[in-house]
Amino acid sequence: MSANGSPSGQQPTATYDSAFLKACRREAVPHTPVWFMRQAGRSLPEYRKVREGVPMLQSCMMPELVTEITLQPVRRHDVDAAIYFSDIVVPLKAIGIDLDIKPGVGPVVEQPIRTRADLARLRDLTPEDVPYVTEAIGQLTRELGATPLIGFAGAPFTLASYLVEGGPSRTYENAKAMMYGDPELWADLLDRLADITAAFLKVQIEAGASAVQLFDSWVGSLAPADYRRSVMPASAKVFDAVAGYGVPRIHFGVGTGELLRLMGEAGADVVGVDWRVPMDEAVRRVGPGKALQGNLDPTVLFTDKDTVEAKADEVLRAAAGLEGHVFNLGHGVMPNTDPDALTRLVEYVHTRTAR
Repeated sequence: MSANGSPSGQQPTATYDSAFLKACRREAVPHTPVWFMRQAGRSLPEYRKVREGVPMLQSCMMPELVTEITLQPVRRHDVDAAIYFSDIVVPLKAIGIDLDIKPGVGPVVEQPIRTRADLARLRDLTPEDVPYVTEAIGQLTRELGATPLIGFAGAPFTLASYLVEGGPSRTYENAKAMMYGDPELWADLLDRLADITAAFLKVQIEAGASAVQLFDSWVGSLAPADYRRSVMPASAKVFDAVAGYGVPRIHFGVGTGELLRLMGEAGADVVGVDWRVPMDEAVRRVGPGKALQGNLDPTVLFTDKDTVEAKADEVLRAAAGLEGHVFNLGHGVMPNTDPDALTRLVEYVHTRTAR
């Protein structure tokens, strides 16, 4: 095992003492670490330039481009961690699901998964399916040095929602109908997606990712009892599958204030909190033994510098008693965000929390 508790030689130990990993482990930090969901993306003019004319899914399969895009916010904002540039549907595309990411719409699945026979289309994912991931992460860890790289994947519920609905949804009527009306098929679907997701995360960790985040973007649409019964077992299976690597596991969803404790119980070391629940209330809901991540409302960045700093102070004050705190937004960076506002926010949090 290497110094950070993962299999020897699988990731640079230079990241072990980083503020980000220390916060994830609930250890003393030199300053509160900062990174942003969707920090690599449309808010950056340099991102728009290199992505010009390249479809989203294609860009995720080009190691040189992935490396450049992942590094852009680290260079510009001096964030404490990079997050691997990809999309939650990449592993589904890699195993042969006919889908595309349509601009202005999102992932669209040509033939939704609706029957038991459809499950046969969800075969196991192997490292050979995603060689571009291994190559890109190898490049990135060499470039990043002491800056940790976060790998990520979509959680089984959110992937299932896309697969069953055939695309983005506000109501999840088909997915929930399957969950309530055919619980055995639903459980088998999520179990299969848990295996695919775990395999995708393992590829990233073995290539050098220092932490992983499971995005359950749509799980806030569920009641706690339904989450515990119909979703939590699959998410727990993913977290358990990567537990042996010793890398921090982060769990994030939107609108999940009622689910925070359960999301921690599923196996996360760090629970992501959106902007709806103050951090001091979030720690009460999650309970002891977990670090928290969050949770500035992304729209605050459209205001003036003084307002951004005042709202950041509110988050920091609410997080003052936490065992470990990673500063982030309560959801992803919005496309029209001024990049300079992000740079200033990182500098402000670093300065304000310097110990």
